Amino acid sequence: MARIIESAGIESTVMSRLFGTDGVRGLANGILTVELSIQLAQSAAVVLGHQETHGRRPVAVVARDPRISGEFIISAVSAGLASAGVDVYDAGVLPTPAAAFLVDDLDADFGVMISASHNPAPDNGIKFLARGGEKLTDEQEDAIQRQMDEAPHRPTGADVGRIQRFADAEDRYILHLLKTLPHRLDGLKVVLDCAHGAAAGCSPEVFKAAGADVVVIGADPDGININDGYGSTHLEKLQAKVVETGADFGIAHDGDADRCLAVDATGTVVDGDQIMGILAVALKEGGRLKEDTLVVTVMSNLGLKLAMQREGVRLVETKVGDRYVLAGMKHGNYSLGGEQSGHVIFSDYATTGDGVLTGLQLGARMAASGQTLAELAGVMERLPQVLINVKDVDRERAAVDAEVQAAVADAEARLGETGRVLLRPSGTEPVVRVMVEASDEEQARREAEDLAAVVERELALSADPV
Repeated sequence: MARIIESAGIESTVMSRLFGTDGVRGLANGILTVELSIQLAQSAAVVLGHQETHGRRPVAVVARDPRISGEFIISAVSAGLASAGVDVYDAGVLPTPAAAFLVDDLDADFGVMISASHNPAPDNGIKFLARGGEKLTDEQEDAIQRQMDEAPHRPTGADVGRIQRFADAEDRYILHLLKTLPHRLDGLKVVLDCAHGAAAGCSPEVFKAAGADVVVIGADPDGININDGYGSTHLEKLQAKVVETGADFGIAHDGDADRCLAVDATGTVVDGDQIMGILAVALKEGGRLKEDTLVVTVMSNLGLKLAMQREGVRLVETKVGDRYVLAGMKHGNYSLGGEQSGHVIFSDYATTGDGVLTGLQLGARMAASGQTLAELAGVMERLPQVLINVKDVDRERAAVDAEVQAAVADAEARLGETGRVLLRPSGTEPVVRVMVEASDEEQARREAEDLAAVVERELALSADPV
């Protein structure tokens, strides 16, 4: 099952200088300055706001995660929007999926989330959300950056925007989450790791309201400790606390709570692929998995594909990135999709990955089935997966070089039906990612190392093109 994936990078040369795969992100006050924040906001006001409002003042929802730089960046963004004639509803500290929900719930013209997700505290980011709470297309991002070269829209008098606190923002989001529950969590004990991030306030409240006995860690944000030793990228403390407290399971969010990874009662990690497998089976049994289809990226473990074949669930693969998963879901009107990293999208309830929603649905499946998380996770067997980044190579030639393709074919033949090869050129740097899965970890590593050596030799930047 060999795959050579073309670069998933942004095609526009303009876009590649500013927008990344998920908004504009970088060192706060280094790359992401007050001046840039204002300029981005003023440009977004024109592209996302004034073009479809027919003379009325457009409305935007803004929110942030608790990192310290978010305070000045959200102020700059709000000022930029209001100066361009946009009414701003400041929702304060909330998860990214909450901001997306509120844009739709308020019928706002667009939204802005200030967050760098799982990045360390010194970084920050600006993510724009289109009407309905959906992520922007490449074309919309491109248009915002082009608008930055134009004079900003500067109304005067009564036409300038107003800034007001969105007082019931968190309550609206919590009520929305609770309405999605197919089964209460009474009798379950859960440990929540909020990564000292945006979920610190709402996630414990939601799980308690759903009936769970809740233990909380990583829920004391001070502006600089976000993702520091806690959250979905640092699961050790969650694993220990679940075992220590005798909890049934644990849930880990990242800084802006659009991810969810889990830990079973023994402290064993349950990753995004396993979570999707569990939830796909649950939705299929309930007749709510549209077209009996799950949308995943090419990086999902082969074990998930084999398990879903056994369960009668079809897999649709996309490029890496939750925006591509969402596009694939919209294209086929599918109800569930996500990534191995824990971005899980329920299209019936959300327009983006929602870590709190995912954790609730996982707990509901445990409560309804009477099974432990370990038993449910047994729906799939994760095959050993080895990933090697080969640097300083010509990534554009990966899909056409004869020697590389021959090496891939040879590896595929040796692996058979229980293995897989994936070559994925990076979209932002001269790197080719070599990923091999096999039923045996030693074989996976051997094949990955051998193939990486071929890529390094054949695609070295100093080598002449074939």
